[in-house]
Amino acid sequence: MRRRLIQSTLAVVLVVIAVFGVSLVIVETRTISASAQERVDLEALRLASIVDSRILGDEQISAEILEDQVTDERYALVEIPGRDPIEIGTKPSGRVIQSEEARGEEGETVTVEEPRSSVTREVGRTFLIIGAVALLAVIAAVLLAVRQANRLASPLTDLAETAERLGSGDPRPRHKRYGVPELDRVADVLDSSAERIARMLTAERRLAADASHQLRTPLTALSMRLEEITLTDDPDTVKEEATIALGQVERLTDVVQRLLTNSRDPRTGSAVTFDLDEVINQQLAEWRPAYRSAGRAIVSSGKRHLQAVGTPGAVAQVLAALIENSLMHGGGTVALRTRVTGNQAVVEVTDEGEGVPAELGARIFERAISGQNSTGIGLAVARDLAEADGGRLEMLQAQPPVFGLFLSRTPKKRASAGQEPEQTVR
Repeated sequence: MRRRLIQSTLAVVLVVIAVFGVSLVIVETRTISASAQERVDLEALRLASIVDSRILGDEQISAEILEDQVTDERYALVEIPGRDPIEIGTKPSGRVIQSEEARGEEGETVTVEEPRSSVTREVGRTFLIIGAVALLAVIAAVLLAVRQANRLASPLTDLAETAERLGSGDPRPRHKRYGVPELDRVADVLDSSAERIARMLTAERRLAADASHQLRTPLTALSMRLEEITLTDDPDTVKEEATIALGQVERLTDVVQRLLTNSRDPRTGSAVTFDLDEVINQQLAEWRPAYRSAGRAIVSSGKRHLQAVGTPGAVAQVLAALIENSLMHGGGTVALRTRVTGNQAVVEVTDEGEGVPAELGARIFERAISGQNSTGIGLAVARDLAEADGGRLEMLQAQPPVFGLFLSRTPKKRASAGQEPEQTVR
């Protein structure tokens, strides 16, 4: 591109120089020739006037006396009636510029000649000046063309590198502009594309991390169920374990679907009214073996028969994240307690461990924030899942740790007014 810009600019300049330079040379040549002719004509008239004045004054007229009146390199011929012709200077050879015959009042005539070589030299000097100006114009045009070519080609090279980086998976925008509206528009589009690609890649990586974290524990539990099936010959046990495994597969499907939905639009929910007891009991059944193996207990208490609004699979995943967090980082008995506050049903999860370090505080829900060298994803995903259905997940107390899952509540119609009994399940 640089070469084409330079060549095109140089071609335009050369055409302009050729058109105007040739015209200028022709005009200058004619002007110089006309000026030389005018000079010798004036010289002849001036010399004729001098001769007239000397004749009228009866003064001597000779070549020596008139020699100083003729410019060097010129030849003058003075013819006076009744006298010999007077020659002043050396008669030039070759082509000459001859003046018109100047006639005086006493009948004398004067003719002046000048070698054409003087005109040729003056025309040559004019050619040199025009050529020098043309050369300077060409040099200036080349420099300007190179500068303009660099100004246009360098941004295009940068834009090509940016596009190549985008194609190779580096979506960092450069935010570089060049002062050329068209190129700046292309740069704006590439930067916008880079930002969109960066957001897409971030979302994909986040989805992969969330899916890996959320599916790890259910898959482990499912694997344990399948191992139990392979180790037993009792048809009833096989049927029971297979039924539980199928339920876990359905929940896994729901988890994947929920993660995909949140990755596309976190505000999109599929909330329904469901029995909170069923979700809590299902989590207790799934986690009790793990807690038993760790020598710990998991219990539930509080209000029963609460109807909450949300996605059962998402609520189960939130509780699973809290229960797993207590298993990994907490201590003692883990308790799930349900209660009612206003028009919300609350599930509190607490344990007897040391709790959340003071330096973490509310940052415990931020991604990659963990006090125990874990991934720091579980609680962040749990909060996203809770908020997707209009609920919220909060840390109510740091030491000992108490996490609260707040869900919209649908009051259950009863035949007679009264308080719902609190129960404790172990």
